[in-house]
Amino acid sequence: MQEKQITIGDNTFKLEEPFLVMATQNPIEQEGTYPLPEAQVDRFMLKVKITYPKRDEEKYIIRQNINNPPLPINVVVKPKDIIKARDIVKEVYMDEKIENYILDIVFATRDPEQYNLLNLKPLIQYGASPRAVFIWLLAAKAYAFIKRRGYVIPEDIRAISHDVLRHRVGLTYEAEAENIVSEDIINDILNKIEVP
Repeated sequence: MQEKQITIGDNTFKLEEPFLVMATQNPIEQEGTYPLPEAQVDRFMLKVKITYPKRDEEKYIIRQNINNPPLPINVVVKPKDIIKARDIVKEVYMDEKIENYILDIVFATRDPEQYNLLNLKPLIQYGASPRAVFIWLLAAKAYAFIKRRGYVIPEDIRAISHDVLRHRVGLTYEAEAENIVSEDIINDILNKIEVP
């Protein structure tokens, strides 16, 4: 991912810009699959949970797949437009108070007692990495851009917090024994850290 290339056997291929790496993780039937090490998981920008489709959506899926020929694929955006949008996203304004808000949340995952979250200390094996801060800054700017704003607000940070952090907060055996998931810890932190 970071090297922007793939290797198959002895051959290495540079990937054209823009490129995207997606991976799926099915919580059912995991025999034969193994969790990635934390350092590799951390390279993914977001971990987005996708639920089952709604009834009307699933009905549409059924009808599309049974009754109709495949829909034609139409170009909706060109690669150069995506690259241009990336550059524009970097220009989205983020106030220092928002940066500090992100830092407070990330540091609370690492050192919860410093934020009066003593109850979380025995539940967190490891907190969010330095990469999480950088990724969160970019993701928040992109979220603001999608919302047609040239600046980031605290609600942007909160809106993407679970997607940015859920795979970056490691749980202890104690947390798992109590059926606590990373989202619970993230919620506790978000509820404690003061919003600017």
